[in-house]
Amino acid sequence: MKVLVIIPARGGSKGIPHKNIKPLNGKPLIHYTIDVARGIANDEDICVSTDDANIIKCVEEYGLKVPFVRPAELATDTAGTYEVLLHALDFYEKQGKEYDVVLLLQNTSPFRTIQHVKEALELYRPDIDMVVSVNETKTNPYYNCFEDDKEGFLKKTLDSTAFVRRQDAPKTYEYNGAIYVINPEQLKKMSLGKFTRRIKYVMDDIHSVDLDNMMDWKYAEFIMKEELL
Repeated sequence: MKVLVIIPARGGSKGIPHKNIKPLNGKPLIHYTIDVARGIANDEDICVSTDDANIIKCVEEYGLKVPFVRPAELATDTAGTYEVLLHALDFYEKQGKEYDVVLLLQNTSPFRTIQHVKEALELYRPDIDMVVSVNETKTNPYYNCFEDDKEGFLKKTLDSTAFVRRQDAPKTYEYNGAIYVINPEQLKKMSLGKFTRRIKYVMDDIHSVDLDNMMDWKYAEFIMKEELL
């Protein structure tokens, strides 16, 4: 398959300041994702979409050319990933390049490996919308999640009466943000949240670590220090 790898890297980051170029174990965070991308595609098919001069410098010092500066309207706090993906795909298609899949790799998953991505790609078929990486939810909503009812009392989020034991409830999964293998034709029609033909690729909890705040960052440093991978 011909794969276009898109790595979003907006300059503004509130949870972890300068997140994309912040050193994790001595290496800029974005370099982890670039290393994985290079195990999947050639440099000319890897697109770092960023608005930030410091990120561009960090990426190009690593030997990867940034193809464009992301437009300002796609670099605000309210700009969505969907529009960023469409912009990048359109940029390459206008150059006459056609791709079988768009591979979205977010920088917040430093423990995702080339092997993980290759296994996810193997699950892709052209008749689906997306293969997405997940991990099993730590809290099964059939038993351990609650919401307010109309009177303000807690009630189970999902009905568990059909299951005699908690162990009998079906497994539930959540996106871990590491890998999105996307059908480009479906991407042009709708956002990722509207996809219905999705296939899961299951990852373990440690490789699913997603860096959203400084507590996550400290946990990632601990994992690397203790060689838990």
